Amino acid sequence: MEKLTFYAVSAPEKLDRIGSYLAERLSRDVVRHRSGYVLIAMEALDQLLMACHSQSIKPFVESFLHMVAKLLESGEPKLQVLGTNSFVKFANIEEDTPSYHRRYDFFVSRFSAMCHSCHSDPEIRTEIRIAGIRGIQGVVRKTVNDELRATIWEPQHMDKIVPSLLFNMQKIEEVDSRTGPPPSPSAADKEENPAVLAENCFRELLGRATFGNMNNAVRPVFAHLDHHKLWDPNEFAVHCFKIIMYSIQAQYSHHVIQEILGHLDVRKKDSPRVRAGIIQVLLEAVAIAAKGSIGPTVLEVFNTLLKHLRLSVEFEANDLQGGSVGSANLNSSSKDNDEKIVQNAIIQTIGFFGSNLPDYQRSEIMMFIMGKVPVFGTSTHTLDISQLGDLGTRRIQIMLLRSLLMVTSGYKAKTIVTALPGSFLDPLLSPSLMEDYELRQLVLEVMHNLMDRHDNRAKLRGIRIIPDVADLKIKREKICRQDTSFMKKNGQQLYRHIYLGCKEEDNVQKNYELLYTSLALITIELANEEVVIDLIRLAIALQDSAIINEDNLPMFHRCGIMALVAAYLNFVSQMIAVPAFCQHISKVIEIRTMEAPYFLPEHIFRDKCMLPKSLERHDKNLYFLTNKIAESLGGSGYSVERLSVPYVPQVTDEDRLSRRKSIVDTVSIQVDILPNSIPSDDVNKATEDAQV
Repeated sequence: MEKLTFYAVSAPEKLDRIGSYLAERLSRDVVRHRSGYVLIAMEALDQLLMACHSQSIKPFVESFLHMVAKLLESGEPKLQVLGTNSFVKFANIEEDTPSYHRRYDFFVSRFSAMCHSCHSDPEIRTEIRIAGIRGIQGVVRKTVNDELRATIWEPQHMDKIVPSLLFNMQKIEEVDSRTGPPPSPSAADKEENPAVLAENCFRELLGRATFGNMNNAVRPVFAHLDHHKLWDPNEFAVHCFKIIMYSIQAQYSHHVIQEILGHLDVRKKDSPRVRAGIIQVLLEAVAIAAKGSIGPTVLEVFNTLLKHLRLSVEFEANDLQGGSVGSANLNSSSKDNDEKIVQNAIIQTIGFFGSNLPDYQRSEIMMFIMGKVPVFGTSTHTLDISQLGDLGTRRIQIMLLRSLLMVTSGYKAKTIVTALPGSFLDPLLSPSLMEDYELRQLVLEVMHNLMDRHDNRAKLRGIRIIPDVADLKIKREKICRQDTSFMKKNGQQLYRHIYLGCKEEDNVQKNYELLYTSLALITIELANEEVVIDLIRLAIALQDSAIINEDNLPMFHRCGIMALVAAYLNFVSQMIAVPAFCQHISKVIEIRTMEAPYFLPEHIFRDKCMLPKSLERHDKNLYFLTNKIAESLGGSGYSVERLSVPYVPQVTDEDRLSRRKSIVDTVSIQVDILPNSIPSDDVNKATEDAQV
């Protein structure tokens, strides 16, 4: 062997003939099953290949590859492994000049086939699979470094290479690594475990992918996951896409996200669990991409997700209508729950995506989602709800508002006008979004997200009488001019929303808590003296509406409103710190504690609270009195003339269009409110003012 090597190095022009001769011998020996001679010939070819690095090696390489192909074609596992080892050695040699005519199609096909080996002996099967994976790795390394590297990325090659690697990776234990990249395999594992070796090769392949050929490497992954039904459960799919997202170059992340969205469109009629599986994979991909580049396709992502949200609600509505008795009904209810999984996955993804966007993009997305919410009396929304019916429309409203809630979470605008422009606020406060207690809760929570610029909301959680508001350490700044003009323009709209929201029959405790928080946040973030007076008028009007009860509300709701008013007036009196005002409020609360605890939030919202039979016979000391409040605030320089004019909500055009009972009736709220609320001379004055 030494002599042969010396001869070949000193006379490189003879290499071609040496290669041809060895190849001929080896071919004969393979056919005759002379394994010993095959080993010797292959060893000789390997050593010559490693020793000679000259121009004339090209024809020799052809003989060498021809021989490797012969070994791979033989049915002997030992010879297949031998051929693979030789090919891997060859792949690691860097050639001086590119070879323009050499193609590796055969090797891609053969190594891919070896990756799927089904040999009856488990040890031999593992050995052949490992050889196949190492062969693929060799082909990738050889062609990627070659000038002709484009060939390996062609779909016909990728469609063989990628599924072969995934097939072997499936055996790997799933490790959840949400917080960081999946762990890289150790050197010892790589050699003997096909799953680890395949994963390593897959990472290497993706790491070398460029802008133009990224899609060719990712598409076969979808085909494999579809073919093997790996979207439900989707642990392996999530694992694959984590590897993809961490292996590719960060600037190509949005390509992968687009591919996932495209696949979601293709599978839109599949079972809910499959769609949920794809959306969860998208969420994982977005979570990783958000740290780098999400790319220019932001609106497209949201548009696709919202389209699938509508489809899911449509399927759910159709199932509910088509559900019949017996087993079919059971089936439809489980499918119904599956659709909820899809919807929750979409909302989670929208929220995660939205919360990772910069503020300027986030406000665009907020407007975009709000524009999709079906609001009665307008046709601006672009989601087709013709197929949905009332129940489906309500469901899509809830879903879109939940998405909006996720996107607005953590959004901080410098001025409230930026956070709540008219084009956003009008549909948000529309009567169409007041038809259901859950919708009203979501609307208020979205408003809180946008209003609460100093993170005070957590301190106000729950509805209670706060003994000392100073202990909450509420953060606030001086009200700026833009915020003042916002309240001049939109204040009445906000008050009206809160006023009507308090008087809904289907309110639950959470609604009262959120309404209380709304009043408190307006006080902290947007209230100058004028707004404080308006808010107190609103609170008194609510108290009066609970006493008069024109809307025939149940006793629990009337007491709930009374408790809400008590909690808010207690809060606002301490915020503006006028001693006489504080004194009146705390005195009424003290009397209530003794005589009418059901007018306080701590009692009425407890289980089994005793309710009064009626409110008519109550002593006026249990109520907050306008004249006392006006007196106490007037003494501190507040202009209290407007306090004597009862608050009446604005009537809007939309009320006349709305399907709800018109609030035009409610608007004729008595100016001659209870005598124990306003003294008679005040009543006369109020009546005159109202007539003027």
